[in-house]
Amino acid sequence: MSRSLRRGAIAALVLATVVPLSACAAGNDAETLQIKPDTAATSIGQDLRLNNIVLVTEKGASSDEAGPANLTVNIANTGSAPEVLQAVSVEGAGAATFTDAKGATVSEIVIPAGGAVLLGGEGQPAVHLKSAKLPVGGYAATDFTFKTNGKVGVPVGVVPAAGLYASFGPKAEPKAEPTAKPSGSASATASPTGSASATATGSASPTATATGSATATGSPTATAAAAH
Repeated sequence: MSRSLRRGAIAALVLATVVPLSACAAGNDAETLQIKPDTAATSIGQDLRLNNIVLVTEKGASSDEAGPANLTVNIANTGSAPEVLQAVSVEGAGAATFTDAKGATVSEIVIPAGGAVLLGGEGQPAVHLKSAKLPVGGYAATDFTFKTNGKVGVPVGVVPAAGLYASFGPKAEPKAEPTAKPSGSASATASPTGSASATATGSASPTATATGSATATGSPTATAAAAH
């Protein structure tokens, strides 16, 4: 076999080996994308990075109806000074509210220097939207405003509170129970002829009603005569 033919055979063998491996790699990547959530990420300035940004609605939420939602994000600060998250706003939903790890409302969230903060999930600070009409399965434009680095916007995926995000969704608010309001009235009348009447009425709502009345009438008469 000539030298040129030998080189051609070797090149064909190498190509036949590389192509299946490339196809296998592409298949693995596709499976990986199906397993890992395709979450948004962005950076602002030299030291601030926002990872795994997701808007989580209630489990049975619909794109056609407004409802509560939470935002989860991991914010890493590699700088030498702390940064402050001052606001989060979502297209079609307005400004979000913040709570600390204990559930108390706060006006801002501090990201320490050289540290990171996870927003969302049990026992973590959180970002809440009271009522938002979000495209479940789609994306919503979301803006983050920081004290030092300013504002950055990113399209964020919207998912229901299921699977990996079951614990990140908004909590159901307790329903208020009806309260009873008692009411009562009483009246009494008397006439000069010696009759008296009294009426009392009492009612309690919504589960009980009681009515009572009492009337008493009396006319004493005495006559005495003596004849001699």
